[in-house]
Parts: sequence; C-alpha cells; structure tokens
Amino acid sequence: MESFARHWINGVWVDSVDRSEAVTTNPADGSEVCRYADGSLPEAEASIEAARTAYESSSWAHDPRRRARALLEMADALDARRDIIGRMLCLENGKPIGECLHEVAISSAELRFYAGLTRANFGRVMETEPGQMSMIAREPMGVAGIIVPWNAPLILLVRSLGPALAAGCTTVIKHAAQTAGTSALTNEAFAGCASLPAGTVNAFAERGITGAKRIVASPDVDVVSYTGSTHVGKMIMADAAVTLKRLNLELGGSAPCVIFADADIDRTVGALVKAGMIMAGQQCVAASRLIVQESIFPQFSQRLVAALEAMVVGPGLQPNTQLGPLIDHRSRERVETLTASAIAAGARATLAPRRPGGSLAKGSFLSPGVLEIDDPTNPILHQETFGPVLTLQRFATEAEAVRRANDSRFGLAASVWTADLQRGQRVAQKIKAGTVWLNMHGRLAAEIETGGYKESGIGRLHGVQGLEEFLQSKHVAWELGKAGN
Repeated sequence: MESFARHWINGVWVDSVDRSEAVTTNPADGSEVCRYADGSLPEAEASIEAARTAYESSSWAHDPRRRARALLEMADALDARRDIIGRMLCLENGKPIGECLHEVAISSAELRFYAGLTRANFGRVMETEPGQMSMIAREPMGVAGIIVPWNAPLILLVRSLGPALAAGCTTVIKHAAQTAGTSALTNEAFAGCASLPAGTVNAFAERGITGAKRIVASPDVDVVSYTGSTHVGKMIMADAAVTLKRLNLELGGSAPCVIFADADIDRTVGALVKAGMIMAGQQCVAASRLIVQESIFPQFSQRLVAALEAMVVGPGLQPNTQLGPLIDHRSRERVETLTASAIAAGARATLAPRRPGGSLAKGSFLSPGVLEIDDPTNPILHQETFGPVLTLQRFATEAEAVRRANDSRFGLAASVWTADLQRGQRVAQKIKAGTVWLNMHGRLAAEIETGGYKESGIGRLHGVQGLEEFLQSKHVAWELGKAGN
C-alpha cells in the first residue's frame, strides 16, 4: 500500500479516537492503495472545536495580508507535489493520469485567484443625512464546514477552501473515504505552509456520515459548503434548518446539449465525447442528454457511436487510457440498472455499455453507452446518470429543443451547438441552467461563478461570488461630533 493517512486537527496528525482504520482501493483492479484513520463523531467535534478556537482567539480573520500569503504558499505546495498527489488520485479514483495532474494544476490556480481577492475585500461608507454616518463592513461568516466528494476531491475542496480562507473563516473539512490518501497528501502540503495557523484548517476522513452530520448540525459551524447528490443536499438543508446556518450546495445535474443542424458535426462529436466521458461520466456538469436536430440525427448518431467505440478503456496510469473505471462496483451496478430500466421503458441501445473482460475484469469498468429515446417521460432522462452512458433525443424546432432541454428537475449546466451565434445566445437565454456553453462544454475557470438552478443547488462557487458565500455584512453607524464638544 502507498501510505497511512491520518486526520489533521489543530495542526497535529492524529489517529481516530477509537483507533478505527480502513483502506482505499484501486477501482481498476480492487487492490488496496492506502490505509487511513476512519473518523466519526469525536474527530468532527475536535475539528469544530479547533476551528472555533482559532477563529475566536487568533488574528486570522483580521489579517488579509497573512491570508493572502498563506493561500499563495498553499498553491506553491500543491505545485511542488503535483506528481505524487496526481498519482495517488489516479490510483484511488481511477480516472486517467492526465485528468488527475490537470486537477492539481487548476487547484493551485484557484488558490492564487483567491489570494488576490483577499486584499480587495472592501466595504463602503456613506453619510445618510447630515452628521449621520453609516459603514458597511464585510466580515467572515466564522467557521466553515466543507464536505468533499470523491470524484474530484482536490478541486472540489479548493473551490470552497480557497474563498473560505480568503474571507477569514477557519475550516472543518470532511473528506471522502474513497480518496482519503489523496486528501491526506493534500493536507500534508498545506501543513507545511508557515503562514497558515494551527486550527485554521482541520480535516478528517470517514466512511460513514456521523461526522458530516455533526458539522451540519453544530451551532459552532456558521456555513456549510457541500458538493454531492441532490438527495443528500436536501437532507443537509433539513438538518441545517435547526441552526439556520448558511448553505452553499452544488448538487446533481443532467446536462442537456442542444445540437442544431448547422453545427460542425465532427468537432461537436469530439467535444461531447470528451465532455461526457470525463471522469467516466462521474462529473456533475458532464454532457448527458444530447438533443439533436432531426435532419442530422442519423449522421450525428453514427459518428458519436463510432467515436465512443474507439475510446481506450483501461487503468488510469496507462498513458493511452481515455476512459477509466467507475469508482466502485456498486456505482457500476447503479448505472447498469438505470440503463436496463430505460431500455425496458422503450429506449433503444444504439451502443450498449458492457463490462470489459480479460485483464480489466476485476475492475469496475464499464464501456461507453448510447441510448436513443423517443419518450420524454423515460426515467433515465430525469435522473443523474453519473456514468459513461449518453442519451440521444430528436427535435424539429427551436422551441421543441428548449422544451426538451428544460424538461428536468436539474439545472446545473448545458450547452448549445450552432454556427448561428444569435440563435445560440437566444437559446442559451431560455435554458434554465446556471451555466450554458456555446459550441463547447465543461470549460470552467476560477474567475467565473458556477452553480445550479432548480434542484441543482443554491449559491455559487468560483469567482467573486464564491467569496461572498463566506462573508456577511455588518452595519456600523455613528453621529459626527461637533467642533468644541
């Protein structure tokens, strides 16, 4: 195995109070990767206490220059450990090594973006009437709880941790068990940053949900940032209601991709294969529902299937791998069940997803699939597939395309493909999603906010608004004194 991962609480590496341990496994072959301390309620409570103490007793919240230095040091530390963190991520998550190394790179870039914003968090002052002054100060929320998923455990941590620290919050992080080794290496990088005080960042991993539930329920946690399923997001929202804490939730997605007849078919197919198969489809903004104008439907379908059939399926460390395994066998079975249910409801398997044999048989691999669907009520169109299976639908008119795109309880991301820029902008305006790409899909940047409509979440991540999620406004008023008083 690669290493042993411990919790990082109040600047100290600790084992679980009850000495519980578990292992992460490589989804490509089932081999053990990393043994880690398996946390629970005691680790959550210790992390919350350390974060609260650091927030109340240190100058962290009042020292933007130190916070900026710390974030820059954290970015440098990730860059210095890019290869080792990327390799561990590849082993634990299964996705191709190129995707893993890219994740480390964009995570350090995100930290640098928020380092810059740290020293630009201005309030405002005005005279409301003669002699009456009012000031609006921007203050940190306090202690931020961050619950991180396994599919992109580094960037989905940093896009919440970066703005939380930039705002002046202290943090409690609950890492995903499946990628505990990757998270521990990330924490080791941060632990060496001289400008980051003990207790500012506290982190534990757990297989269960006891620690995470404590973060949500604790009155000492002021804001929770969660990335994951809509189902769990709703439970978090219910549990957080007791303390009325602020929530930032990025939840499920089922991204529609509207392809008009004038789109460049070869370019569109290539881009959507990449956008749909990234992380084996286990990405919330992944291309999912391909809605194609009927005049090009046969040609588009044929080229899509050919491109997917040509993908190289294999372990992430192999340099030619284009599609790695799903995170575990249970996830693969869930995608297979969704696919079977869709076919039973009338979908046609233009390309049936299959379990590869031979040297890949031990892993949780699933080859790409395409389902052609005529019935808009087919259940797979209204769920998050979270796997390497795409759906194909036809449309005749622009209005029908918009109607099909919006026929979902989700609204996280979408894309429109056309040579007519005015039409692209017009359709993008009508699609109910937090992000709509024109002639591309999946492009994200630290500078630009993302988030969901409808059941895809509340709040925004990245960009200036990502910082706002961890800030609150305070009004301070006073009366000007008179000369001689």
